[in-house]
Amino acid sequence: MDPNRSTPLRAVALVCTLTPSPAPSSSQLLAEQTMAALAEHGVTGKTIRIADHDVKPGVRTDMGDGDAWPEIRDTILGTDILVLSTPIWLGHPSSIAQRVLERLDAEISESDDAGRMLTYGKVAAVCVVGNEDGAHKVSADLFQGLNDVGFSLAPNAVTYWVGEAMQGTDYKDLDKTPEKTAATTATLAANTAHLARRLKGAHYPAS
Repeated sequence: MDPNRSTPLRAVALVCTLTPSPAPSSSQLLAEQTMAALAEHGVTGKTIRIADHDVKPGVRTDMGDGDAWPEIRDTILGTDILVLSTPIWLGHPSSIAQRVLERLDAEISESDDAGRMLTYGKVAAVCVVGNEDGAHKVSADLFQGLNDVGFSLAPNAVTYWVGEAMQGTDYKDLDKTPEKTAATTATLAANTAHLARRLKGAHYPAS
């Protein structure tokens, strides 16, 4: 347990499944398991399934009438930890995960009084699920994008599950969580909460 657990932390998980609620989602399940693991380190928060919201394409903080991103952005800026959960499609993160990164690109132009991006000091982590190999490639894509827009990454900041090639079992269909995935999720949560607490008390230098 983190010795500084008394420092409150908040997290939000953006679930980038292509499937709207209430349909089951493997990406949703792994995100919820990650949030539960974070809760063991004193982190509270919620999950948002992006497919349930009208997040418009674009690279601005607000794309106008009906855009759901400004409210989601406010949630992100009000937390210490961002979890991005995506399925693998054709060897890549989902198109919704890509859209989230594109919307986060606007943060490069936003800064505080010291010239730092508003995302500086926030920590990101990634969840990946799929029925094909590619979790490392997908997490690498997301890691680079998240780092570009100001998020920090702890060691082992990804948890994932991939099934055997050319078969139809999804993560949500498993009878129980595989031990290695559960252990990886626990490590992600411990390291991410640890880094978030350190950054909460020690800002990055002014830009």
